[in-house]
Amino acid sequence: MGFFDKIKKAVLGEKPEEEKELLSTEETEVEELAEETDSPEAVETPTTTEEEAKEEIEEPQEEVVIAPEPNIEEAVVEEVVETPVVEEKVEPVITPKEETIEKYDKGLEKSRRTFGQFMNELFSNFRVVDDEFFEELEEALISADVGFETALRISDELQEEVKLKNAKKQSDVQNTIIEKLVEIYESEGVEENNELNIQKDGPTIILFVGVNGVGKTTSIGKLAYRYKQEGKKVLLAAADTFRAGAIDQLAVWGKRAEVDVVKHSAGSDPAAVVFDAVEKTKKENYDILLVDTAGRLQNKVHLMKELEKMKRVIEREYPSAPHEVLLVVDATTGQNAMTQAKEFKDTTDVTGIVLSKLDGTAKGGMVLAIRNELHLPVKLVGLGEKITDLEDFEPNQFVYGLFKDLMAMYEN
Repeated sequence: MGFFDKIKKAVLGEKPEEEKELLSTEETEVEELAEETDSPEAVETPTTTEEEAKEEIEEPQEEVVIAPEPNIEEAVVEEVVETPVVEEKVEPVITPKEETIEKYDKGLEKSRRTFGQFMNELFSNFRVVDDEFFEELEEALISADVGFETALRISDELQEEVKLKNAKKQSDVQNTIIEKLVEIYESEGVEENNELNIQKDGPTIILFVGVNGVGKTTSIGKLAYRYKQEGKKVLLAAADTFRAGAIDQLAVWGKRAEVDVVKHSAGSDPAAVVFDAVEKTKKENYDILLVDTAGRLQNKVHLMKELEKMKRVIEREYPSAPHEVLLVVDATTGQNAMTQAKEFKDTTDVTGIVLSKLDGTAKGGMVLAIRNELHLPVKLVGLGEKITDLEDFEPNQFVYGLFKDLMAMYEN
């Protein structure tokens, strides 16, 4: 089974070849059995002797009594009104898995189209796979936001692969490029955990960090709504006190998600907000506490001290917390998002990435760069504007959604 087949099987749940052959054999046996049953030889026809036939003929016939004809004038004719039958339209039932596949498919449409275009342009300009071809490939991959280091690595490994396979045809080289992209992506994520660290005993406390405008507060609101729908008791902490707008925005999302919000006035101490939120979490037995924080990268030292102070407040009551420190980055900003991720990683202990607005960009390749260069797991992705459009990151879904069209070309 090839690497594309494995991904398709993981995403679409296709049956393996051995199982398909077994089902085919069983169907053939059932068809043969049905043919034997339907054949004339297989049907037993009852035989009738001459004596039995005579007895049947000689049996007395019953007397037939003819009823008098009814008087048509006296007959009451009942009017029959036919009621039109309205056929109910049965809406197809969409399973959660099918819904997730559809979201990834739509969310990665722009990125998928970009990869297809750069492949077509690359091969339309070059008839020979030479040094100039590989230089152009590096630039094309960088423009697709897979990252500088990732682009160089793919180019170097591809040159060796092309030599080993003696690949000269356009289709062979193209397939090798896709294969290398997937291989590098998978190899970097061998020990990666894309799941959120939700606690079974006691509350789960998650800090959200990121600069203004990346979709941090929106992501918190969507995650709060999800947990609320799952029956969990959720609390939000408006610890981004640097901006009054951030406090108001989180309060609005609290109303939408129908969850409680702890907030102070603008300019107050963020650690004080976190202290009150932790106290409320403990006293009122909340399951989830989501903390919004300020993202002032222009003053990294102050930001680091602020985050450390908040962590200390949390650790006094819950030593194992915070259980996640999620960095929210805007997928539409491409390499700028990568720069932010590096800065925040140096400032605090980031445990995972929330990639917002992935549906609105053609720069989905940056997930490859995050995994290859930052070695941080992507844990959540924004695939739409609805309150339900924040999805857990599924590596196989992402790879399939990004390379689906190119995989179809590979199979053909």
